[in-house]
Amino acid sequence: MAESNPVKLRRQLVENYDSLIRHLSRRLGSSEFAYEALHEAFLRLGRVPDATEVQQPADYIFRAAINIAKNRHKAGSYRVPPSEIDAELSVPDEAPSPAQIAEERSDFEAFERALMELPERCRLVVRMISLEGKSAQETADHLGISVRTLTSDYRQALEHCAKSIGRPLVSRLGRPRTRG
Repeated sequence: MAESNPVKLRRQLVENYDSLIRHLSRRLGSSEFAYEALHEAFLRLGRVPDATEVQQPADYIFRAAINIAKNRHKAGSYRVPPSEIDAELSVPDEAPSPAQIAEERSDFEAFERALMELPERCRLVVRMISLEGKSAQETADHLGISVRTLTSDYRQALEHCAKSIGRPLVSRLGRPRTRG
């Protein structure tokens, strides 16, 4: 009875191992890569069907190892290099930390308390201008006051809130205001 393909191929690999490694090393340019390809070929030889007889087992093994090496080389070119992975992982997390969230909540609650200490008209002025985005003229018309009074109420409200939460009052240009 004739040997099955897997048995014949594995026996051939064992008998010609050194020769196969030498030829693969020359062809692939690396003995380490040749060893890896040949070992993977050995693992795959057990799956060669017996439907057709392999006439030249050593050539078949060599060609299988070359194809494995080519496939590994292609797969390696599709992989992202470790330096790119490191670059992606080193992107700073811009989300606030739990401590920052807690601090900002605390600041907001202090601002709300400070706002509630103000007269109702001052609270309305802050809400309409700062939260609703209304203009000074629209807000003054709605409340039935002059723009000058509105400006005074708004400044008073902001100064009170800034003082209550321990922050400097910042003008729209980003510089702290000083009263003098």
